[in-house]
Amino acid sequence: MLQTSPAAVSVKSSASSRGALGRRVVAAVLALAVIGGVTWWLLHRPEQVQYATLPVERGAITRTATATGTVNPVLTIIVGSYVSGVIQNIYCDYNTQVRAGQVCAKIDPRPYQATLEQYSGQLARDQAVLDRDRVDLARYQKLAEQNSIARQQAEDQVYTVQQDEGTVTLDDANVEAARLNLGYTDIVSPVDGIVVTRSVTGGQTVASTFQTPTLFLIARDLTLLEVDTNTSEADMGGIKVGDKATFTVDAFPQRIFHGTVTQRRQSPQTVQNVVTYDIVIGVDNGDLALVPGMTASTTIITDQRDDVIRVPNQALRYVPGGLSAVEARGGLAGTPSPAQVFVLRDGRPAMVTVVPGLADDNFTEIISGDLRAGDRVITAESGQRTGEQPSVALPRP
Repeated sequence: MLQTSPAAVSVKSSASSRGALGRRVVAAVLALAVIGGVTWWLLHRPEQVQYATLPVERGAITRTATATGTVNPVLTIIVGSYVSGVIQNIYCDYNTQVRAGQVCAKIDPRPYQATLEQYSGQLARDQAVLDRDRVDLARYQKLAEQNSIARQQAEDQVYTVQQDEGTVTLDDANVEAARLNLGYTDIVSPVDGIVVTRSVTGGQTVASTFQTPTLFLIARDLTLLEVDTNTSEADMGGIKVGDKATFTVDAFPQRIFHGTVTQRRQSPQTVQNVVTYDIVIGVDNGDLALVPGMTASTTIITDQRDDVIRVPNQALRYVPGGLSAVEARGGLAGTPSPAQVFVLRDGRPAMVTVVPGLADDNFTEIISGDLRAGDRVITAESGQRTGEQPSVALPRP
């Protein structure tokens, strides 16, 4: 039987240990190489760019101007008093339907009645004096022809009669003025309408010495109203008489009222250096839902296109990442460049030159350009580019 010496066993154990160590080193190196490669690839791989797109579509574009205004009657009559005095009776109140000539209030007529009687009596007296002097004139003229009296006495009587005639004419005017003032004690409505404001009560004294007091406000017809809007000067250029308008009021927040621009008033209104103009919108108020004084939030349609090719406004502002606006649009710095949009075709942005038209808050009309309904225009992007450049779209076959 063979026996292995201790020295031989020791040599075999040492060789086995060195082989295992070598394999471990190789495995470690390979692992590090794999980790390094994966790390380098992750750090240097091209990141995929994600595009946000919206469709090109056909539809309407509406340009509007907004403003706030107040609902008012088309015609409001201020009924005042020509004479002063104490209000004796009130015959009209708020919301009273009145007819032209209807008495709405009565001022105490007694002082004016007394004045009329005074002037009437004075007229009667002076008329009697005139009649007497005319009789005397006829007698004096006859006597003067007979040389019974001096001719000068007859001539003086002529002047007396003329003076009496002037006095009677003045008395006639005083009587007529007193009669008019007596008539003015009746406060009457000049038109058919409805009383919207009453500013006087029974027993109140009105004085018309310096300024005519306002007693009633009468709206002629509440079935036809108007909205007086405070429109910005920037919107004045686009608004025309006949433009359509819509508005809402707080009393009916879910209801949209329709009207038409009837006036562009040229008088400016300046408040704290802000200039506005009054744009008047006519409204049919047949159901009497609107009441004078309501605040209206109006939208005036200044221009409109129907069934046109339109793109979102963001598409005209989009520029591919890594390019300046001038480079992306192919222009020179400081010079205007044509409008362009970028369409996603075959996964890449393709630049399309367009001619924009009417624009509103959301869309812009495309008058010409290689765009069709259904194309996807780019509005934004996410990710980082690695040298990819947008292509130029070729005309469609």
